[in-house]
Amino acid sequence: MPRTVSTSELSSHNNENSAWLAVNGTVWDVSGFAAAHPGGREVIEEYFGRDASSVYNEFHGPGLIAKQLGESKRIGNLEPVSVPAVPAEPESAPAPSTTNVQPPPEAQEGKPTLESIVNLHDFEAAGKHTLSGRALAYVPGYTCDGVTFAGNQDFYRRIYLRPRVLRNVSTCDMSRSIFGRRFNLPFFSAPAASIKLIHPDGECALAAGTSAAGGSMVVPTLSSFTIDEIVDSLPKGHPFFFQLYFWQDRTLARKLLEDVARLKPVAIMVTVDLPVFSKRESYERYELKMAAAAQRKRTGKMTREGQEKARESGNGRAIASDLTWDELKWIKEVTGGIPVVVKGIQSAADAKKALEYGCDGIYISNHGGRAVDSAYPTILTLLEIQAQCPEVLGKMEVFIDGGIRRGTDVLKAICLGASGVCVGRPMFYAAGFGVKGVQKAVKILADELQSAMQLCGITSLDQAHPGLLNTTELDPYVYRTEEHPWAKKIVRQGKL
Repeated sequence: MPRTVSTSELSSHNNENSAWLAVNGTVWDVSGFAAAHPGGREVIEEYFGRDASSVYNEFHGPGLIAKQLGESKRIGNLEPVSVPAVPAEPESAPAPSTTNVQPPPEAQEGKPTLESIVNLHDFEAAGKHTLSGRALAYVPGYTCDGVTFAGNQDFYRRIYLRPRVLRNVSTCDMSRSIFGRRFNLPFFSAPAASIKLIHPDGECALAAGTSAAGGSMVVPTLSSFTIDEIVDSLPKGHPFFFQLYFWQDRTLARKLLEDVARLKPVAIMVTVDLPVFSKRESYERYELKMAAAAQRKRTGKMTREGQEKARESGNGRAIASDLTWDELKWIKEVTGGIPVVVKGIQSAADAKKALEYGCDGIYISNHGGRAVDSAYPTILTLLEIQAQCPEVLGKMEVFIDGGIRRGTDVLKAICLGASGVCVGRPMFYAAGFGVKGVQKAVKILADELQSAMQLCGITSLDQAHPGLLNTTELDPYVYRTEEHPWAKKIVRQGKL
């Protein structure tokens, strides 16, 4: 029978050497875990010796903590009469509840109805009216000035279609064969962390919604629910991909890979474009605001130390910053040969290197504008690969994300050589309406893609080719060689 832990005993374990916290009535030993927490150690340390249920439930499903820590770290049950949990967001308005007492996010007052939504932009507009402060700081966020974020969408708009007419387009096949598996649609829900911020069912809603509409998803490492729970939300045997953040601790990395391999994803997509955490000012401002409120509540003022902790929170230090090309082979060996896709390719040079190192695919991405700002828009990277090393596109599967908002965007990417397209923020916003919202988002994009194909005179994605596009506006931006066309590296000799 589990032991009962009093609140006084819980509060006595409040330091790194002996750290306990309570989540939903269960007390866990988190000694040594703070440094490995993907969201940053500060949030764990803040709740040493305390009830962390409120902040935990905002981000995570109930089963994730047991999966992460293991049963050996379960201390017992917190006594029924306990101190109130510390609120996750010390604002004037109460934090959104994920219990059944409050209406679900899809039924919030003032939120547009699902029936009124006609495109992916509408999902974003709906989300911005109803999301919590934390979610609003996170979901639309980008690095620094958002130059890359804006460019991702803008560059798609600067590519024009060249339709063909008088073709029999009475039927249309949008299916795609990738790694030997047939997918009904060529686009997927891109990996995104902490979808529970926007809906209690989180990634499980994405899994159920995409599959019900004939699509699929990339399951993220930093999901709100366990990988098993997400995969269980898919029909049995339904194909999916897994996105991997490579842990700094190689033992943990191996354990994660072995756990994932058991579920047999079609491929493992290794994120490489974020070896260190980028500067995301909207979220930094939010964390500073929350830290200031919490600090003032305890001490009456915001200390310099509190400011620095807020700036450092969530910096992803658990993720390896020393991952190299050589370790990609090890990933494939650990998983028993599951195809490896390098996610975060931003140049033709690295696309060629991925092929040289035996990778099975590349995923062109700048993290949705969340990696280094002013990096190439993703469609420009695909054009650069076409110009410098088109053979790469014929020898590996090629995925792309960033700025996909319309079916015409999907078609343009496939015309330029993409195997599949991944959609990020719009699916995140659609998840705010639960499973039905995700289903509708997939259907909207599929309908737009089918219409674009038929209006361009093709009935199968195998018929898509660059001749259907006019890229003249972007051609001046495309480098034909790896080196700068005229600027030279300057090496100064001696003292000036």
